[in-house]
Order: sequence, then C-alpha cells, then structure tokens
Amino acid sequence: MAGRIRVLHPITRLIVGGAQENTLLTAQLLNPYDWAVDVVTGPQTGSEGSLIETAKAREIPLIIEPSLVREVNPIQDLRALFRLARLIRRGQYTIVHTHSSKAGIVGRWAAKIAGAPVIVHTVHGWGHHDHQHPLVRAYYILLEKLTLPITDKLIVVSPRNIEKGLADGIGKPDDYVVIRSGIEMDRFGHPQTPRAETRAAWGIPADAPVVGAVTRLSPQKGPLDFVRAAAEIGVACPSVWFLMVGDGPMRGEVERLARELGLAERLVLTGLRRDVPELMAAMDLFALSSLWEGLPRVLPQAMATGLPIVATAIDGSSEAIDEGVNGLLTPPGDPHALAQGVIRLLRDPALARRMGEAGRARAAEFDVRAMVAQIDGLYRALLAKKKIGDGQVDR
Repeated sequence: MAGRIRVLHPITRLIVGGAQENTLLTAQLLNPYDWAVDVVTGPQTGSEGSLIETAKAREIPLIIEPSLVREVNPIQDLRALFRLARLIRRGQYTIVHTHSSKAGIVGRWAAKIAGAPVIVHTVHGWGHHDHQHPLVRAYYILLEKLTLPITDKLIVVSPRNIEKGLADGIGKPDDYVVIRSGIEMDRFGHPQTPRAETRAAWGIPADAPVVGAVTRLSPQKGPLDFVRAAAEIGVACPSVWFLMVGDGPMRGEVERLARELGLAERLVLTGLRRDVPELMAAMDLFALSSLWEGLPRVLPQAMATGLPIVATAIDGSSEAIDEGVNGLLTPPGDPHALAQGVIRLLRDPALARRMGEAGRARAAEFDVRAMVAQIDGLYRALLAKKKIGDGQVDR
C-alpha cells in the first residue's frame, strides 16, 4: 500500500470512558506512514470528564462538530448527517470507522452519502439493552438493522456482543469480527507512586484491605449497587475501606447513600483522575457493578495490576474473567451477590492472591498493540476486497 489512506473516526462524545479511550488509542497508534487518521466528535462532555484535551495533548487531529449531540433530535440529527457527509467528502476519507450509538448511525449514513468506500463500526456495547422501554429498545434495534447493509464490518469487543446482535436479528455471523478493546500494558502494574504513598494521600490506612472500583457514576455502571454491596461488606469485614475512582451525574446520589448507610468515613470518592494505575495499585480487590456494557476495559487493567476481581456477569466480562480462576462473576443488579463474592475473597487471602496472579498472567491478551494490529489488518483486508490500493480511491 503506497501513500497514506485517510481514516475518520466519528464518536458522539469524548467523555472519560472505555469506548473513547479505545478510539483515541487507535487513532494515535495506527502507523502514521500508512494511515492519516482524524477524529470527529460532538462538543458535549459532562460530569464524566473530557478527553478532548487528552486528544490534543497526544497530537491526534481532532474536529469538533457542534451538531453531533447525544440526545435524539430529528432536526439536529439531520443537520449532523449532512455536515458529517460534507466533512467526509471534502476530507476525501477512504475509511470511516464509527463509534458509539448516535455517531454509529449518523456517521455511517453520512459516509454512505459522501461515497466513502469503506465503512466500519465498533460495537463497544449495544445501544439497546434490557433496561430500556421496549419501544425504545425496538427503535434502536431497527436503526441497527437498517444501517447494517451499508456497513462493511461490525467490530465487537466480545463474542457476547455477536450473540446479542444475532439474537436481535442484526445481521449474520459473517458481518462481525471480534477485536478486544486494548489497554496500555506498560502503565498498569507499574505504579509511578508507591502504594503506601497513594493510600496516605487519600487518608486510607496502610494496612487496611481496600476494595476498589474505577467507573463512571452513571446508571449504566450501577454505582449505587456498589455502595449497597460495600455496606454489607463493611458489616462482615469492619476493617475494609472502599475506593471509587471516577465521576458522573449520580455522584450526589452515591454520596447520599453512603451517608445513609454509614459508609462516609470509609468510602473514598476520588472524582476524575489521571493516575488510575497508581490508584489501582493501592487496591487489594477490584469490584465492578455495571448493569450492561461490552468488554469493560477496567477489567484487563485490574488484571494487569494483579487484582482479583468480582464483577457482574454482563456481556464481555466473561471474556476477561474466567470464573473461579482470576475472579468471580455475580448477577447484575444484585448487590448482595456482589458483596458475598467480595467477602469470600477477603476471608480467603490465598485464593485472592492466586486469582490476582492468574489475572496478571492473562492480561497480555488485551495489549493495545494487538488491538491496533488487528484493526490495521481489517482495514487492509477491506481495502483489498474493494480493490483499493496505492493510496488511490475510485469514487
């Protein structure tokens, strides 16, 4: 392949989250001699935090499109459709690779209108789920079905996403490819600040067992379930502290529930942080209470840190967690089950240690370099299939 191929990654919002980190790492690490990669995003961020400055700091070419917003708004969405189509046409992008639900639909149709030769979408977790109103869920499924025929390939981060998509009538197996969401392996398990120093900075006793979570404080992540589980854990194991890293629209609810349950003194809420590897290294056990998502990137991060995991059995979690080997899986929406899993590991340090070691041994499967290499290979295969080469595109 001679000459650089232009690639555009539309994503609805660059908030602090797995899909967004995945997108930026892909844009940053694809070989710049082969690919000229831009990212386009809407202007919204929110209490979850923003990665816009992170993208700029990494010198990732970034375009802010004001019409691309998260909320469903027919007039605004139509405007975004045609503005993105104009951007794609003027930028002469050969590959349009979309992320997130809104940008995934609007961006793919914009690419089709603009005549982009290759259209790819990553399902970081389906936009439809069982916690929605049935009519809303059916509407999102219909949009995916209508958009699939113009999509050259759907990337999923877990085989469970394929199973769910097929069960909802979205395409056939050949429409999908699994590419796990990668993490920066050299950052996790190698903290730049000593564990005792990190704990001291947050007022956590050096010898206290610490159960932690890195999560957005939003409904999808079930943060109140974590707090309820923490209250039960605290009764069974009075010396335990809890560390929640992240922020979001439910922070006030989390703080209120913690006070009501008598956890305020032992539950540390850090807010948004950039030193997640160091904070994970200060934990003894990782717990995840999410209700739905694809493959939570925090699980491989916890594995690379050497932490045993107790997590809800959602979509891609079973990809990272081998039940009873490197962690335990519990039903989503069941704080009692989550608490019992954590209590079991706190009371059996030898088992917890074995699980942490097993997780560390598996973590290399989720290396970001493998993810980017697979995306590179997929792009090349799709270009070859369409007989696009030497940097020239027949529109």
